[in-house]
Amino acid sequence: MDMKKLSGGAIAGIIVAAVVVILAIFGISAYNSIVKADQQVTEQWSQVENVTQRQYDLIPNLVSSVKGSMQQEQKVFGAIADARKDYAKADTTKDKANATAEMTSSVGTLISVIRENYPTLNSNKQVSTLMSELEGSQNRISVERRRYNQDVQAYNNKIVTFPKNIIANMMGKGTKAYFKADSKAMNSTPSVDLDTDSSSTSGK
Repeated sequence: MDMKKLSGGAIAGIIVAAVVVILAIFGISAYNSIVKADQQVTEQWSQVENVTQRQYDLIPNLVSSVKGSMQQEQKVFGAIADARKDYAKADTTKDKANATAEMTSSVGTLISVIRENYPTLNSNKQVSTLMSELEGSQNRISVERRRYNQDVQAYNNKIVTFPKNIIANMMGKGTKAYFKADSKAMNSTPSVDLDTDSSSTSGK
């Protein structure tokens, strides 16, 4: 094409068309990138929920196995029951994070009490297996939570950075909440005396 024979209007039209094509390519690329990041967050959230649900389901098995021999530990059992109720009714990421932290903390306290004060229960194969499964579940929650927060960070950075933030706004996308409990939830378990001599004979 001989550019000398083109009118100014034609040249301007070509330039505009080229710009439109470039913007379209960028828009499609940005859109796909945001969608992929969003899907990754969703998939990882499913993993978080799966491992958290596993802990939720295991707790009653341990409680039912030891509660009859631990009548004086009602505060711990009450904290566990409350945490499970909070998790069951949690609707937001923040609420689920807080309830999960409460469950993890209260179950950790129960396991510590059993190991310190109830040697007979601690040596029981079924109880020992349940405690190990719960500890493994808690470790998996920690791993999946970290991965989820990393994916959320990548997604949030993507949609707030120019010029992808323009596409994100057009898509109606906003930042996502991290799976992070507040300090109150993390320290909600009642204190117990792990050195009580009178309780060390229980569970026999």
